[in-house]
Amino acid sequence: MHSAFDPHSPQARAVAHLWWSMFAVGGVIWIAVIVAMLIAIARRGDVDFGGRKRGLTIFVAGTGIVLATFLAYDFAVGHDLAKRGAPTLTIGVTGHQWWWEIEYEDLRPSQRMVTANEIHVPTGQLIEFKLRAADVIHSFWAPNLNGKRDLIPGYASSQWFQADTPGVYRGQCAEFCGLQHAKMAFLVVAQTPTDYLAWRTASAAPHTPPADSIAATGLKVFLSSGCPLCHTIAGTDARGTVGPSLSHLASRQTLAAGTLLNTRANLMGWIVNPQALKPGVHMPAIPLKPAELNAVVTYLETLK
Repeated sequence: MHSAFDPHSPQARAVAHLWWSMFAVGGVIWIAVIVAMLIAIARRGDVDFGGRKRGLTIFVAGTGIVLATFLAYDFAVGHDLAKRGAPTLTIGVTGHQWWWEIEYEDLRPSQRMVTANEIHVPTGQLIEFKLRAADVIHSFWAPNLNGKRDLIPGYASSQWFQADTPGVYRGQCAEFCGLQHAKMAFLVVAQTPTDYLAWRTASAAPHTPPADSIAATGLKVFLSSGCPLCHTIAGTDARGTVGPSLSHLASRQTLAAGTLLNTRANLMGWIVNPQALKPGVHMPAIPLKPAELNAVVTYLETLK
C-alpha cells in the first residue's frame, strides 16, 4: 500500500483533499479553455475586439482569484499540519545512504531500542518523528500517512501523523540521494495499541545465546568476522553503529531497505555479494565458506 490517494491519517486526508480540490478546479478550467478555443475557431471570421478584450479581462481576473484562493487554502492546510498536541510516542529517524535508522526515543535509557527500515506505531495516537540526515539530503515520505519532509545534514526537523487503521504502509526517500536512491524504502507497521505494546516489549528484550548448535556456531562466526565492526546485536559483543542494527532482524519483512523480501535465500545472497543486489551500497561482501554462511544465516534467523 503506497498511495497518497488512499489516506489513513488526518494529516494525509488534509493533503489528499487539497490535491483533489486542485484537480477538480483545474479540470473545470481546462474544459473551459477548450470550449473557449473551439468557440474562437468557430467564430474566426467574426472579429469582435471589444468582446475579446472583455473575455481576456475576465480570464485574467479569474486566474488571479483561483490562484489566490488555492494559495490561502495551501497555507491553511500547512498551518493545520503544523498543529499538534502532546505526542504519545517520539521516534527518531536518521537517513543514511541508503537505509533508515529508527530509534524509539520515548523508552527509558535502559530500554533504548534502535532498529532499521521498519517503523512500528500504535493506531489512534499522535506520533512525532524527529528527522535527521547522516550524510546527504534525504526526504521522508509515507504517502498514506503524511506529506514529504526533507532531512538536511546538520539540521533536525519534525513531522507528525496519527495512523487511523492497522496496516503496513510503504514509505520512500523522495529526494535523490545517490546511486541507490530508488532502493531506499521503509515500512510503517500500524498496530492496535495492544499489539504495539506486545511488539515493543518483545523487541526491547536482549537476545539469549542460541541453544541450537548450528546457530551457536553461526554466532561465533559472526563475531569473529568483520560484521561486529558495523552492526549491533543486543545482548552480544556486536556493537557497531556504522550499519543497521541487526537486533530482531528475522522479524522484519524486508532486507536492504525494502530491496529484498526477508527470506533465507535473499539473506545469503546479500551477505555474499551485496553489490550484485544493490550496486554502490557501503556493505562489503563477507567471504564465508558455505558451512560458515549456513551457520551465520541460521543464527540470524533466530533474531526475532
